[in-house]
Amino acid sequence: MIIDLTRRTLLTLAGGAALAGAARAESGAAGPGGAQPGFAQATPIRCGAVGLRVRDITRMSGFYQSVLGLTPISISADGVILGAGGVPLLWLEPRPAAGLAPRSEAGLFHTAFLMPSRRDLARWLVHVARNRTALTGFADHSVSEAVYLDDPEGNGIEVYADRDPGVWRWQDGQVVMGTHQLDVDGILALTDTTRSDYADAPAGLRIGHVHLKVGDVAQAEGFYREAVGLDATARRESASFLSSGRYHHHLALNSWNSAGAGPRDPARTGLDWLSLEVADPALLAAQRRRMEEAGQTPATVSRGFETIDPWGTRLRLVSVA
Repeated sequence: MIIDLTRRTLLTLAGGAALAGAARAESGAAGPGGAQPGFAQATPIRCGAVGLRVRDITRMSGFYQSVLGLTPISISADGVILGAGGVPLLWLEPRPAAGLAPRSEAGLFHTAFLMPSRRDLARWLVHVARNRTALTGFADHSVSEAVYLDDPEGNGIEVYADRDPGVWRWQDGQVVMGTHQLDVDGILALTDTTRSDYADAPAGLRIGHVHLKVGDVAQAEGFYREAVGLDATARRESASFLSSGRYHHHLALNSWNSAGAGPRDPARTGLDWLSLEVADPALLAAQRRRMEEAGQTPATVSRGFETIDPWGTRLRLVSVA
């Protein structure tokens, strides 16, 4: 059966909640092109991978493979590593007895997967619509165009494409980001909507940013600025956005559902760790000294070191593989 995909039919097929579902997800003129993830990945510090504690590793691995097109890189008793283009992006660690983390607990708000182009985002939209994958929101953030959904254990996911950084607007040292209606029809016009040609994720798919729930935004921003060395790029009510090298954000922090939250329960599902990659070995060494001077006691891990943020999320700074 041939279905004419428009914004309305996409929402119907996917069961999405349109803009309302993303109204608080991240808080110009749209061009037909999009920035390559090379910009997000060319900064001195960039997002690497994310580790999730999961109860049903078979179901979760199948979801990320079928919905996002990630491919297995390693499967063992320790878990499943999934990636794109041979690059590891997601580590699923089996915790079958773990309880599900409540929304009010600090931890992961969403992992944001950055498509190489706007057309790749269009291809993916056709794929999820034709597979009737439930979506939770759509938003135009001025610097990017984004679609939201959850995995089977409630971990948030964003799939997005950047606009060309040349059209981003900076005002008083902050990047201008908003939450506007997504031009779904304009995106879909870039591909054939009568069939899906999205099976595996594009080789250039990467994690563009990670959005965290925290108990106190000012405290969290202080940690990620002073101990980690990221720069604040935008602030909203109960939210902060930080990056390296003037990307719009590699890390977001909010307390919308988690204000006042204490340390996370490590026996629950959700985010176990996230990694930031550092291309310059001298900068990586300087970052370790920076953490030590900030009162942290980083532990050595493969290719780098890790510390723990005020809510118990493990943060790894590692060299580029």
